[in-house]
Amino acid sequence: MISFGATKARRKPNLTPMIDVVFLLLVFFMLVSRFGADRVIPLSSAGSGGSYNGPPRLVELVADEVRLNGIAMPQAALAEALRKLTETPEDAIVLRARDGADLQALVAVMDGLAAAGFSRLVLVE
Repeated sequence: MISFGATKARRKPNLTPMIDVVFLLLVFFMLVSRFGADRVIPLSSAGSGGSYNGPPRLVELVADEVRLNGIAMPQAALAEALRKLTETPEDAIVLRARDGADLQALVAVMDGLAAAGFSRLVLVE
């Protein structure tokens, strides 16, 4: 029989360098990632002053519908209806989310109004 020498006991792997690398990667990705808002929605507060001219322009969000001055309408028709009630796009439009209104629906209405050119949105409780 051929003998190659005494057999050595197997070494257990050392996991310390791997844990160090994982920790450094964790710190790296935490430092380079962005925490915060990607987008800001400009709002005017009700107490910020300024004048209100013209007919009422109250947009209410209730559960799954949008109301302009108490009249339910599809969101697509809201911008056109508001154009008839405003003299300029800088006229104030009051937004109020009622019970059961979804935050995403409010943001969608605000995006639609901003895309239509309305720049002064006032959010009230």
